[in-house]
Amino acid sequence: MFNTAVATNNRSFIVRWAWREIRQGQLWLVTLALSLIIACVFALSALVSRVEAIIVDQGRSALTADSVLVSSQPIDLSQLKTLSTDAVKVAQQIRFGTMAFSDNGMQLVSVKAVDSVFPLRGELNLQSADAALLEHHVKPQQLWLAERLFSLLNVKVGDVLMLGDAELTVSGRITQDPELSFNPFSQMPTVFINQQDIEAVGGVQPGSRISYRYYFLGSNKSLADIRQQLILTPSQRWLTENDAGRSGDFIERARQYLSLTLVLVVLMAAATLVLTCQHYAATRKTAVAMMKSLGATKGFLWRWLLTQIGLVFVVAIVIGLTLGLGLEWLLRYPLQNLLPDQLPAMGIAPFAISLLLALLIALPALGIPLSRLVQTSAINSVQVSTIAPTSSRLAWLLLLLPVLAAIVWIGTNFLVWLTLLGIVGLLLVLAGIGVVAIVLLQRVKLGAAYSLALSRVNRSKTKTATQLVALTCSLMLLAVIGLLRNELLADWQNTLPANAPNVFALNISPEQQQSYLADLDKANLTRSQGYPVTRGRLVAINDQRFYATSNETATDQAVNNTEINNELNRKADVDPALRRELNFTWAKTLPSHNVVTKGQWGKTEGVSVEFGIAKRLNIRLGDKLAFTVGGLEFNATVNSIRHVEWRNMKPNFYFIFTPDVLQSFPSTGLVSFRVGEQQNGLLNTLASQYPTVGVLDLRMMATRIQGLLAQVSWSLTVLAGLGVVSGLLLIMTLLRLSISERQTEIQLYRTLGASRKRIAATLWFEYGIIALLAGVIAAVGAEFIVGLLVVKGFELPFSLHPLMWLGLPVLAIGLVYFVSRTQINKLLLPLR
Repeated sequence: MFNTAVATNNRSFIVRWAWREIRQGQLWLVTLALSLIIACVFALSALVSRVEAIIVDQGRSALTADSVLVSSQPIDLSQLKTLSTDAVKVAQQIRFGTMAFSDNGMQLVSVKAVDSVFPLRGELNLQSADAALLEHHVKPQQLWLAERLFSLLNVKVGDVLMLGDAELTVSGRITQDPELSFNPFSQMPTVFINQQDIEAVGGVQPGSRISYRYYFLGSNKSLADIRQQLILTPSQRWLTENDAGRSGDFIERARQYLSLTLVLVVLMAAATLVLTCQHYAATRKTAVAMMKSLGATKGFLWRWLLTQIGLVFVVAIVIGLTLGLGLEWLLRYPLQNLLPDQLPAMGIAPFAISLLLALLIALPALGIPLSRLVQTSAINSVQVSTIAPTSSRLAWLLLLLPVLAAIVWIGTNFLVWLTLLGIVGLLLVLAGIGVVAIVLLQRVKLGAAYSLALSRVNRSKTKTATQLVALTCSLMLLAVIGLLRNELLADWQNTLPANAPNVFALNISPEQQQSYLADLDKANLTRSQGYPVTRGRLVAINDQRFYATSNETATDQAVNNTEINNELNRKADVDPALRRELNFTWAKTLPSHNVVTKGQWGKTEGVSVEFGIAKRLNIRLGDKLAFTVGGLEFNATVNSIRHVEWRNMKPNFYFIFTPDVLQSFPSTGLVSFRVGEQQNGLLNTLASQYPTVGVLDLRMMATRIQGLLAQVSWSLTVLAGLGVVSGLLLIMTLLRLSISERQTEIQLYRTLGASRKRIAATLWFEYGIIALLAGVIAAVGAEFIVGLLVVKGFELPFSLHPLMWLGLPVLAIGLVYFVSRTQINKLLLPLR
C-alpha cells in the first residue's frame, strides 16, 4: 500500500519535504511566530526573575537584614521559640538624638548605638587614621563620625568629642552606611557607637525620643514564625525590602509595563500563529486530497503533518531561545551599571515557561486546522468541495489549555485583566462601528473602482470584518504599548526632573530663617519656599477618636460608638501615618507643586488633606479633624483635598493648615534647594554659619534615581520596539493572506475584460478603506484603553493624544501600502 511504502522506505523524503515547507512554503511564518513567542517569554521571564532577586537582595542590604522590627519601646526577644530552634541571627540598634560638642563647635547628631554583629547584611565601612584599613563593625569605646561632622565640628581623627555626657575619642569616619534614610525631617548627621557605651552617653532617658530596631536574618519560614509570635502595638512596625528603596515605585511601574507588554506581544504573536496555521491548512487541502486518492490513510497523514510540525518546533526552539538570550542581554544592558557584577542565576524556569507557553498556544492553533485538514475528502483533488470539514471535539478541547494557562499565569494581575477586558469589549464595538462606517462610505461617489471595492467589501462581510478587527487590534495594541511607555516616561521626568532639589535644610530657627533664605538667594540657588514645620498627630475625625482619651475610657467609647470607633481603631492600626507624629505646616497659599482635586483653599480655620490619606481614612470635605501638638489639642475643617507627588524630592505634607490654626505653635523651618557637584564648599560654609541647621545632602541618591530612570526607560524602549515588530508581523501576515486569496477573483475579472489598471485601483481602494477605518477606530480604542490603564492601573493623570488621531490612520495606510505593494504587483504580473 501507498502509506506503508512511504512510511517504511521514504521517511527521509518526508523530513526533506517538511524542511522544504519551512524554508519555502507557508510554515516559515508559523516558525517565525513560534520563535517570537519563545524569545519574548524567555527574555522577560529571565530578566524579571533576575531583577526581582536583585531588588530583594539590595532591598534587604539597605535594611541591613532580611526583616527589621521598629519599636518605640524595648522588646524582650528571649521568649521567641524560633530564635532557639532555627538558625536566625539577630542584631540590635538604638537610635536617639543628642548634642555633640568639640572645642570648636556643637552639632545635633543622630546616634546609632549598635551591637558587635551589626550589620547582618550590606557593608558598613569605617575608615580609621590608617586609610588602607577598613573596619566593618563597631567595637566598645569607638566613635565613628559622618564625613560632614568633621567640618561642622572642626575635628580630626584622634580628637576627643563630648557626646552627651561621655567623652569619646574619634575613631574615624563613616565611608559607607548600608542603611539609607530618606526622611528629611528626621535626618541628622550620623555617629556610630557601641551599645555598651549608651549608659555613659546618657542618651536613653525617660521621655526621650528613642527608636529601638531589631534586625533578623534567616529563612522566610523562620521570619514568618517570628512575625506570628510577636503581637505588635500601634507604635511598632515591620520593615521589609519593599520599604527600603525610594525607587520602588518606579521599579514596580516598570515591572507592570513589562508584564503588560509581554502579554500584548504574546497576543499578537499568537494571532499571527493562528492565522498562518489556518492559511497553511487551507493551502494543503489539494495535496491531502491527492494523497488520499492514492490510498493515504489518516495515520500516514498525521505522521506527515506531525513530522513537519515537529521540525517547526525544533527550529522555533533553537531560534527562539537564541533570540531570547540576546534579547534578555539587550534589555539588561542599560541596567549593567546598577546590577551587581555577579548576577543571580536565571534558573530553569524561563526555559520551561517559554517552551510550555509556546506549546499551549500552538496546540489549539495547529490542532484545530490540522484536524480539519486530515478530514479533507479525496474529491477535492478534482473538485473543490463546498462543505467544510469539521474539527473533532478533542481538537476544540485543546482551546481550553491556553485559556486555563492564561488564567493561572495572569492570576491577580489587575492591569492585564483590565487590558484584556477592554480589548474584548472594544472588539464587540468595533464590528458595529465598521458596519456603520461602510454604509456611510457607500454614499460617497469616487468612480467605478471605488464602487467595485465597496461591493467587494459588502459581499464578503465576514472576511472583511475579520480583516478590519484584526488590523484594528494590531494597530491599537501598537499604540497602547507606545503611549503607555510615553506616559510612564513623562510621569518619571515630571516627578524627578534634572533640576530637582537635592539638598534639604531643616531645623532652621525662626530667627535664622530670613537670613538663611537670603544666603541661598545670594548664591543663586534654586530653592523651594520656606516652610514652618511642627510635629503632631491626627487624633479624631468628626469628634470620633482613634483611641480613648484620658477623660474617656475605651469601655465608655465602645458603649457609645461601637461601630464607628472599631472602624477608626482599625484604621489607626493599619495606616502607618497614624502610628507616628506627622509633620504639619501652614501657609497662606498651597504649594504650586500640589494639585487641588476637591474643594478650595480657604483663609481661616482650614486644613488641606493629601488625597491618599483622605481616601484611606474616608476624610471628606467639611469634616472636622482634631489634632494634637505638644499635648495641646486643636481643630480644623477640611477645605480641600490635594494630590501630592511624594517622589519629586520636594517638601510635601499630609496636612497643610491655614496660618491662624497653627502659627501660634513652636516650629522650625524647612527649605529644599539644588546645588551642583562642585558646590561642597558652599554647603560647608552654610554649615559653619548656621551650626544648628541640619543639612541633608541627597545628591548621590538623586543621581542614582535619575540614572535608574534613564536606563529603565531604555529597556522599556527596547521592549516597545519588540511590540512594534510583533504588530508589524501580524499586519504583514493579515495582508499577505488576504491578498493571496484574490488570485482566482482577479483571474475572473480579467476574463470578463477588466483592465490591469481597473483591478489595481479596486484593490487599492479596498485595502485603503480598510486601513483608514482600522486607523481611525484603533485611535479611538487605544485612547480608551490607555486612559483606563493610566487612571485605574498606574494611577496617573490622563491627557488626550491628538497627534495619534492623525498619525495612526496615516500609519495604517502607509503600512498597508508598503506591505501590500509587492503582493499586489505579483498578482497583476500574469495580466501583462
